[in-house]
Amino acid sequence: MKPLCIIVGFGTGVGLGMARAFGNAGFQLGLIARNPSKYAAVITALTESGIEVATAAADVAHEPELRAAIAKLQQAQGTAEVLLYNAVSPNFGKPTTITPSQLTQDLAVNLVGALVAVQAVLPDMKASQRGSILFTGGGWAHYPWDEASSISMGKAALRSLALTLAQELSETEIRVGMVSVMGQVAPDTAFDPDKIGEAFLAMHRQSTAGYEPELLFQGAG
Repeated sequence: MKPLCIIVGFGTGVGLGMARAFGNAGFQLGLIARNPSKYAAVITALTESGIEVATAAADVAHEPELRAAIAKLQQAQGTAEVLLYNAVSPNFGKPTTITPSQLTQDLAVNLVGALVAVQAVLPDMKASQRGSILFTGGGWAHYPWDEASSISMGKAALRSLALTLAQELSETEIRVGMVSVMGQVAPDTAFDPDKIGEAFLAMHRQSTAGYEPELLFQGAG
């Protein structure tokens, strides 16, 4: 059986780049989105290219739904070797204009869903003594922007989760990391989703010696 890569927050941007990179590298894919049928055309294209794909629907802000989706995929496809957390709530607004309830809702996607996903796959990864848990970070975690205050806070918090989790699991065979995308994602640019997907694959493949838990993706030629 091919190793399983679960992508939480699949879509036609970075999520699709991840799917192509890992699918073409010999992984079967478990794709989680709020509405997978929305991406039927690109999922069909993935399968027609020879990549094995299964999907599950979940609102990542709803813990039982996300846990159930991950369990469904692992029951059908085996233990995940790679978890990629790519979900984001892209709400803009200055700190004085966003409401506390909106920030809470955003953090449920941008941070809490990531923790739920990690805790859902980690027991099996520990049992198999291998795996990679990788997160999609962003430049606003390093250079916050007031017009995107909620996303900036969410990415900063997600970065802290990634780095503290990397510390916690540093004595295990489980690799934890974050690819922080330091520019605007767009096709046919230095920040093309496929190039970002390849950066995630490279992090998964990186040797233990000298491994760094964060890659600042500055674009690729």
